[in-house]
Amino acid sequence: MPSCPHAVRPLADDFTALYSSPDPERLFAYSPGIVRLDGGRLVATLDLGGPGAAGLAGPKYGRGEMGWSWQGKVFTSDDGGRTWTHRADFPFMHARPFAAGRSVYVLGHAGDLTVIRSDDAGATWSAPSRLTEGQHWHQAPANVLHANGCVYLVMERRTRFDIRGWYVGEMAPVLMRGRLDHDLTRRESWSFASELTFRDVMSESRTDYFGVPFYAADPVHGVMVTPTRHCAPMGWLETNVVQFTDPDHLWHDPSGRTFHLWMRAHTGGTGYACLAKVVEGGETAGTGAMTTMLEHVPSGQAILYVPCPGGQMKFHVLYDDVTRLHWLLSTQATDSMIRADRMPDDRYNLPNNERRRLQLHFSRNMVDWCFAGLVAAGPVEKASRHYASMAIDGDDLVVLSRSGDERARTPHDGNLITFHRVRGFRGLAY
Repeated sequence: MPSCPHAVRPLADDFTALYSSPDPERLFAYSPGIVRLDGGRLVATLDLGGPGAAGLAGPKYGRGEMGWSWQGKVFTSDDGGRTWTHRADFPFMHARPFAAGRSVYVLGHAGDLTVIRSDDAGATWSAPSRLTEGQHWHQAPANVLHANGCVYLVMERRTRFDIRGWYVGEMAPVLMRGRLDHDLTRRESWSFASELTFRDVMSESRTDYFGVPFYAADPVHGVMVTPTRHCAPMGWLETNVVQFTDPDHLWHDPSGRTFHLWMRAHTGGTGYACLAKVVEGGETAGTGAMTTMLEHVPSGQAILYVPCPGGQMKFHVLYDDVTRLHWLLSTQATDSMIRADRMPDDRYNLPNNERRRLQLHFSRNMVDWCFAGLVAAGPVEKASRHYASMAIDGDDLVVLSRSGDERARTPHDGNLITFHRVRGFRGLAY
């Protein structure tokens, strides 16, 4: 069949392998994060897990929920991502790099929130500092927002331990606020929003007409969809933070004290994200206690779900001041309605869990999304392109993806972290 001249072609299928596992069956690459510094340097982070991580040299924290050891790594590039220099290892996971003031930080968790700092653009790093004690945190690398002389980001805390298995219904997305001129390795430099979990706001009686939940999952145990495929209880996770600056937006707050949380919606289905908001109580933006609550539409009804292509998986949101658009990097679902018992053996988990196609959208308002392009697609099912992070580098988007090739153990447990560049991304808007 001749190729169609109008067929969608990937924007950035070519890649540089930032990391390649020496043992794809036992050592897996996760949690890519990326930031561009003012001088042009790129700083990237990732973590390694799996049974092979126990033998790694250098710092790592103890055996986690899957019985694995973990190790994080920092890399920098001064040539736009063509080559990378390994700078440091760190003993925590689910981390992201971000700039604040004259420093660069990497914040994640080793159960407790843990952070390191660099004062020389990522060349050398401090010893790890804990921001909490005796707690259980989570969060894949998502976006970071700068506003009101502060940095805002979300980490998720597990608030109870009732759920057996994947506990996303028990996690509270906690908006954290730190002043740019403070030392953010110190606990007193951060303010934490109040906690609200999915189970606090969701009930079976409020799911009519949405097709939610997709499977009849017990709220504690989930449900076995087939003898080998399990759906965990519903929940939200992997949160991005957004602030609406357009005065015409229904949810715009002219005081600058309202922040919206866009979260992966784990329902068993596709196409939705979960939504909540945080409101600061101080007299000026960037001050006061932060309270987490649901948002409402003009009818007065609370809104929990919003349209989001790829909202069933981890996604990354980035606001561009030039186009005044929100850009969304997410995983494309193509076959979520297949019967679970008819799925090919190489498909991972449930039908909504495809991980091979990375897509880009843009929106004026975070609700109405326009397709900008397919960023990358793996050649085989195990060659995932997912859980990606992005940053603006001049006229381009730079993307760091949790990836794999034919050697990967599964679509979830990949062996690569790949760097991609979407050139002239603003020209994709229409």
